[in-house]
Amino acid sequence: APAMLITLCYLYLWARWGPRSAALVRGTVRRLHRSRCSFTFCARPPPPGQSVRLRVGGKVFCTGEAQFLDDLNRWRVLLISPFIQPEHIAFVTESISAHTESLQKGPDSSKEIVKWSDFCSPLAYKPGEPFQLIAEASVDNFSSLGIAFLEDRLQMENGMVPHRIVSVHLKESALKELAQEAPEVKEKSSDMDAVTPAGKSGSGRCEEAKSKLGEEEEREQEETGAGEQHHLHLASCHECLQLENSTIESVRFASAENIPELPNDCSSRAEEKEDECVEKGMKRINLSGKPPNILIYLGSEAAKERFEQVKAVLRECVDAESYTIYQLLQEQVLRDPWIDNSLLLVIATQEAIPEGSHKQFMAFLSKGGKILGFSSSFTFGAVQIKAKNKLKKVVQELLVSKRDSSEVKLNLLVSGCVFEEEGMKGDPSRVKVLSRLNNADKDPVIVHVTHGSSGGEAILCQAHLELDSNSMDVQTEEEFNLLKMSNSKRCEILRELLTCLGLSCDCREIPGLTPIYLLSADE
Repeated sequence: APAMLITLCYLYLWARWGPRSAALVRGTVRRLHRSRCSFTFCARPPPPGQSVRLRVGGKVFCTGEAQFLDDLNRWRVLLISPFIQPEHIAFVTESISAHTESLQKGPDSSKEIVKWSDFCSPLAYKPGEPFQLIAEASVDNFSSLGIAFLEDRLQMENGMVPHRIVSVHLKESALKELAQEAPEVKEKSSDMDAVTPAGKSGSGRCEEAKSKLGEEEEREQEETGAGEQHHLHLASCHECLQLENSTIESVRFASAENIPELPNDCSSRAEEKEDECVEKGMKRINLSGKPPNILIYLGSEAAKERFEQVKAVLRECVDAESYTIYQLLQEQVLRDPWIDNSLLLVIATQEAIPEGSHKQFMAFLSKGGKILGFSSSFTFGAVQIKAKNKLKKVVQELLVSKRDSSEVKLNLLVSGCVFEEEGMKGDPSRVKVLSRLNNADKDPVIVHVTHGSSGGEAILCQAHLELDSNSMDVQTEEEFNLLKMSNSKRCEILRELLTCLGLSCDCREIPGLTPIYLLSADE
């Protein structure tokens, strides 16, 4: 009884004073952001010389003298413009590995999670411990990040724990340094893909993964000609570094040659594409540090035709220049090091998921992975499915809720299963219904589920979004026509779901062909 009374008192105090804390942070930042002042959100004790404005649990919000960031030599620029927009605040976020301090913990799963990247634009990063990111945000968005930090609701995409947020003034000289690095972004893009928390190198990860495969398997691959198969690319592996070094040597040898300049129209097109990339760069940043691989799991179905079918649908939706799509065979799930080397796992089979594979998929989510299920039996947590035989291989009208709160109606072939409503009501902070059937029961058929504190999330569908009207075994001509009319909306919703999982779905024109030159270190 005393414990219950204390809990009720705490909830009352939070309901009474919590909103006031948020208002205090917003009011302070709005009032002082134009002055020579810095804002710091950190764990206690506060930094020397700082005035404490608010204490929430073990964290504080402080103000103090302006902090300038002059030397950016050790920072690496990201794929966006390094200039601060007017009335925006530049700040540094420091984060540490979750296992570094036993006292550190991830965001509180019972509260609404705030994703760091949704409220700011990253400019540069510095690997190490702590892992540091320079970003810019509007005054209100900066306040929202600080409030989420104080309330243990802030989540970093790279699976680390935010430790400190401090606003900084970037001098003009520092911005020029970043601007000079910006043209070299494309050459350094592989650096960002290979970023790992606490400064761990990607090559170490690669060697560790290779050692797990064993010498025996390598001999088997050589004897059976397995070199013809596609293998996952591991960031910064030895072979890639050798290839890079040989390419650099070739360029150095050929630098004295008189290579004709590109036509003016080619160079202008390249500049336009580069500008477009800068504008859209924010959407393409991969803060998880994982290589941009998308895996398709079809269970025991090894049919190439089915894989190519799902692959073609995904390539129509995602930015084809940013991702590589592979098939994940059933025997590879427990054997290959795919968990640390993939961004998205697509499960497109109605077969039961083996227990060992299910554990691997959950481990993938725990490490910040994303899963997209197409009429799959894969479920976890509060999300479970139940069969409705009358819906099997039947075209039904769906109501889909988009991120802008609008609704889209379309017809899709459903799997014959729906999600159980009762179980999901018990965990509303982690489960969100995105689509229901437009029938009397309003059965949920698409749900979004979060898992763990490292950004893992899944969108599970019990409708065939991966199949168009020509690929489906429909029973009547009327159903065929309904599917055909909904095809454009199907693609629209699929892009919406992939974007929700953090993938770039920008549709860009295929670049025009330019002259090609063969460079060799050999005369």
